[in-house]
Amino acid sequence: MTGGFGRCCRIAAALLTAAACQSAPAARADAPPGSTARATGVVTWAASADRLGEGTAGQGYRLVVRTSVGGSHLRVRFTNAFGDRPLTLDGVHAGLRAQGAALRPGSNRPLTFGGARTVTVPAGAVAWSDPLPGRIPAGTDLVVSLRTPDAAGPATGHWMAMQTSYTGRGEHTAEESGAHWTRTTGSWWYIDSVAVRPARAPGGAVVALGDSITDGWQSTADLNRRWPDRLARRLAAAGGPVQGVADEGISGNRVLADGAGQAVLRRLDRDVLSQPGVRTVILFAGVNDIKAHTGVTAADLAAGYREIARRAHAAGICVVAATVGPFKGRPEWDPAAEAVRQEVNRFLRGSTDFDAVTDFDRVLRSPYDPERILPLFDGGDHLHPDDEGMRALADAVALDSLDCPR
Repeated sequence: MTGGFGRCCRIAAALLTAAACQSAPAARADAPPGSTARATGVVTWAASADRLGEGTAGQGYRLVVRTSVGGSHLRVRFTNAFGDRPLTLDGVHAGLRAQGAALRPGSNRPLTFGGARTVTVPAGAVAWSDPLPGRIPAGTDLVVSLRTPDAAGPATGHWMAMQTSYTGRGEHTAEESGAHWTRTTGSWWYIDSVAVRPARAPGGAVVALGDSITDGWQSTADLNRRWPDRLARRLAAAGGPVQGVADEGISGNRVLADGAGQAVLRRLDRDVLSQPGVRTVILFAGVNDIKAHTGVTAADLAAGYREIARRAHAAGICVVAATVGPFKGRPEWDPAAEAVRQEVNRFLRGSTDFDAVTDFDRVLRSPYDPERILPLFDGGDHLHPDDEGMRALADAVALDSLDCPR
């Protein structure tokens, strides 16, 4: 046993600090659940939670997420936001991916909750893990493994991850081999945020708040080519104080009404205001409200945008508004919907309610037919950008607008 512990320290030295090899305390039956308070540090990854099918007792998950900013004292937020009963998680570990479901030797370590190895998250709640000693690199695949011994009822997670993760049966979360993780899932289960303490204090993060374009639909899966991923790489290369990026897009999401996920107005607290270290939110939403043909007007959306800005500003967070992109060519498009989109964009471009405006419509539209997406950027459905369109969106964001001194 001693020899194995020493081997862990030698192999992990290149990836983690020496503190990484400290063993976690044993579980206590009376230990309190993980903290539900806002974590310190800076969010390095996030994905908006929604109802995700039914929980499966005895299921193991090996979930792959991509860090944006590196740092120490890693904490993971586990969510039972849409559950109707308490959720128990055990065998929770975090490590760095080698390839597939396999982890880098020496990197997989247990997460604890108030010192315990097991946590029970009440229905509708979240729980942060204790800080994990050691340093996690920026721009790397972090793997969170967990087991749900008695899960049942509605599960919580993020459906469209655009990232392959893994599932398995049995108690294999502590293993670094991928041998027992033989099935795949395209969703993230029971996690919605990861935070670190960045080396450069105080550090900061930006939240990309939106719908399926922000969620990455039509970008290439497993390659981290969503526009928030591209933005994270720009921020890392710039070396400024803001480097964390949280992608809080939900496919089909709307500003004003629930449907595909809770409306932006309803999830703002959980997905933006509760995230650690957030300086700025980029608000890029509204096309689903418009193309739903429910009678939503430009004035309705303007009121929703203003409410989001008011609440963010009250929390000391800046707001960058993004104009709504074109979607002519889709079945939902008609002149009436286009008129609303144009009026919304005029409001966004001229409003003083925001700290900055990024004109994504101008980036995406064709010069030959401004109601359509540029064919070079069209992912094939006349709404969602492909990889090059995602890059163009990220490149259009003025980095200095994200370091907003509010």
